[in-house]
Amino acid sequence: MMRNLLGYPVEFVDEEQMSGGSSARGGAYDVFINHRGLDTKHNVARLLYDRLLQLSGGRVRSFLDNKSMRPGDRLEESINAGIGQCKVGVAIFSKHYFDSDFCLHELASLVEARKVIIPIFVGVKPSELVLPQAVVDSNAHAPRDIERFRVALREVKYTVGITYDPATGDLADLVNKAASAVMERIQETESVPRRQMIASRL
Repeated sequence: MMRNLLGYPVEFVDEEQMSGGSSARGGAYDVFINHRGLDTKHNVARLLYDRLLQLSGGRVRSFLDNKSMRPGDRLEESINAGIGQCKVGVAIFSKHYFDSDFCLHELASLVEARKVIIPIFVGVKPSELVLPQAVVDSNAHAPRDIERFRVALREVKYTVGITYDPATGDLADLVNKAASAVMERIQETESVPRRQMIASRL
């Protein structure tokens, strides 16, 4: 049996399930993974993506930019669709997170859409979620966007998350905890419509 870098057995599901990029074929995303590619694309983000596929037998579709978009896709449209469709957002904060305009815009959009957000702090502390002055002083963002970013960061700062120290932490343990938390939240969101449907029939 083949195993990935963390030693998890790799289960083979069909290509459409594994791609996660099913939005082009009409499928909706369950999870949106907000992350800084420079820091976490090839470790935490990708391993979480794979673990969710494994735990769900390919049923959970996660939006991860390099796995979910194809050449020719428009970035903003694809990202907005992924955020709009998802049940759960995972925000992976890391050293270079604030260097990315996309990271900040995605986080603000997730908060504004009132999505369930699970923060993961990789080498940073929740107390460090403060918009850098360099971003505030930059001419790249309108005052409205600066306020959006600040509101989103305050919201996530006081949301229970998962912390991980790359120097001493167990990456496999982090991925397991994060995937379990995501699956639990997905199940909770899916149970609400069923309860509402039952109540409407009474």
